[in-house]
Amino acid sequence: MQAGKLDRVIEIQHPTTTLDQYGTPTQGWTKVATMRAQLLAFSTDNREGQRGNTTDKTVTFRMRWLDGVTLEDRVLYDGQAFKIIQIKEIGRRVGLDLIVERVGP
Repeated sequence: MQAGKLDRVIEIQHPTTTLDQYGTPTQGWTKVATMRAQLLAFSTDNREGQRGNTTDKTVTFRMRWLDGVTLEDRVLYDGQAFKIIQIKEIGRRVGLDLIVERVGP
């Protein structure tokens, strides 16, 4: 993995539950790490499903190894949140390929 190819900045976030001022649990996100990454693949697909016509954006990022990344986490890139749908290990803890899908409209 060449450092010069890691030209994008992504943020790995982990879900957290906090209490608001009324004691009601609310879902939030906590930043785990800010990483340099390489954008490997970017695809857009129009689908018709239960939610009607949707446009799904799938992106593959390659980054250096970060311990503890799970499918529960999400990636924040270019102001958009992406759900992690697949994690592939590169070598022996050398790096990760994260396949992510856009969350929201």
